[in-house]
Amino acid sequence: MGIADYNLKGEQKNNIAYFASIVKLALSDSVITEAEEKLINRLAKRFHIMQEMRNEIMENPAEFSMVTPHSYNERIEQLFLLSKMIYADEVVSKKEASTLRKIAVGLGFTVDNVEKVVDEAIHLILNDNDLDDFTKAVKRVNKI
Repeated sequence: MGIADYNLKGEQKNNIAYFASIVKLALSDSVITEAEEKLINRLAKRFHIMQEMRNEIMENPAEFSMVTPHSYNERIEQLFLLSKMIYADEVVSKKEASTLRKIAVGLGFTVDNVEKVVDEAIHLILNDNDLDDFTKAVKRVNKI
């Protein structure tokens, strides 16, 4: 059952699609660590995703298509949380970085600049930058 099979509106639909992207990222290395699971659970609560929906997304996140936020700052905030997910287990694999690049394109970052943006995002998360610093730095490498 995909997102279209639910009678969802606006923000909840966006939250589910975004949560599915987070799960895709966590599963990109085929293992969900305890730290990743903790972050997934915390974000499920933050996005008001019920346990049944959470389980369905965990089983098949590809069934839930991505929704691109309209606001540039929302895109950056989503990139921030996605970047935190790939470092939740304190290891960033090539598969996770590759998946993050694909998701970043879906968020609206251009194909020709996505590698630079994602590399900067990962660097910022590795150095424990907060959302404000993250936003400023991403805007420097992705001038629009």
